[in-house]
Amino acid sequence: MARSRLILRTVAFPTAGMKAQLSAAREALAREIIVLLRGCGHQAYLVGGCVRDRLLGIQPKDFDVSTDATPDRIAEYFAGSELVGAHFGVVLVNRGAGVHVEVATFRTEETYSDGRRPDRVHFETDPRQDASRRDFTINGLMEDPITGDILDFLGGRQDLKSRLIRAIGQPEERFREDHLRMLRAVRFAARLEFEIERETLQAIRREAASIHKISAERIRDELIRIVTEGHARRGLELLDETNLLTELLPQVKAFQGCEQPPQFHPEGDVWQHVLLMLEAMQRPSVALAFGVLLHDVGKPATFQITDRIRFDGHAEAGAKIAHDMLSELRFPTHDIEHITSLVANHMRFKDVRQMRVSTLKRFLCLPQFEEHLELHRLDTLASNGYKDAYEYVRQKLAEFGEEALRPERLITGRDLIELGYKPGPDFGAALEAVETAQLEGEIETREQALSLARSVLDERAA
Repeated sequence: MARSRLILRTVAFPTAGMKAQLSAAREALAREIIVLLRGCGHQAYLVGGCVRDRLLGIQPKDFDVSTDATPDRIAEYFAGSELVGAHFGVVLVNRGAGVHVEVATFRTEETYSDGRRPDRVHFETDPRQDASRRDFTINGLMEDPITGDILDFLGGRQDLKSRLIRAIGQPEERFREDHLRMLRAVRFAARLEFEIERETLQAIRREAASIHKISAERIRDELIRIVTEGHARRGLELLDETNLLTELLPQVKAFQGCEQPPQFHPEGDVWQHVLLMLEAMQRPSVALAFGVLLHDVGKPATFQITDRIRFDGHAEAGAKIAHDMLSELRFPTHDIEHITSLVANHMRFKDVRQMRVSTLKRFLCLPQFEEHLELHRLDTLASNGYKDAYEYVRQKLAEFGEEALRPERLITGRDLIELGYKPGPDFGAALEAVETAQLEGEIETREQALSLARSVLDERAA
């Protein structure tokens, strides 16, 4: 019988100091690249997100360089560089230990038959042409890191000041080139706390249905960024405002108007409840963020009114719905299993005070239990505010300790074979009975375990 294991750990996020050091190393490499390229007679600038973030006072994670040097020239100048997109003129200059910079040749692009990649690109010598083929004005900025001068051909600096996400050129054209840009607009607007410019927003609404032409993996990755990079509530609201929520997550759209019993949920319907939870999240993992988003996804399907509004079996129904949704989005198996476990088990906290000791211990031993507990904390924070179960579980975790929660096995199936029993389904029942008695504190020795196992096996054989 498989043993459940308690895994209580602190997620190892990079520290601010580590991030700053890596950013500084990448910036230094980008400056070195630009100096060398200019020394060889080329134009070269910082471009895109790093320029945007620096102007906003945000520490960039990555630094990209745009130049009129062709990919073969770039590869000549930087030994060991990698052609990551030779057709598109992209070369990765890598110094190891996470220190790398993408260097791309100025280019213009032709039609996008697949709604993702241009059919043909043309290398250019004018940075204005390169900026004009990008997605949003705030991402079309270039910077001379030596002088600090900003090249702004498209009004990106004004849009930064106005806190607007504006598509470059005709919005529909930009989105038809790469439909994923619609989700990127939502992500940038949410993370930066910007608004989406009116014509750009209207174009997304009109083009929303075309998002299905994008691969599930690319959609998944953008949704992950929207709910984990900060301001997840705003991200979900923008998905709804742009009609992308209806297209991509209709099961979440169904939260709207799904009323809840006011004595337990004074905040309102399921939609308001989930928005409040998303707003309260702090640096969530992918699994926790989607656990929050989908923990009540079974409620619309199980809604009924008897003596009051009820959602009988919504956790179990929700786990199945979540599993299907995540599978369609091509989530890794380990994420699907953990997220569906978060959904399936989130209602068990209401019963923790009535659980047998062995049942409670097994519950506390769910993999990554700290995220089950955090989901419960957010759930209560966004509803009735009752913290009794949360505090009780914290108390029991401290009281039991690791050894009591995960005691060493007293016996195994091999011990039962040595006693002369033939392996079969009854072994599982016997070993589970022994584990339960051990967790309850009713037995402590190998001899007691063997005696109990014998009685179970003999009883079942009679």
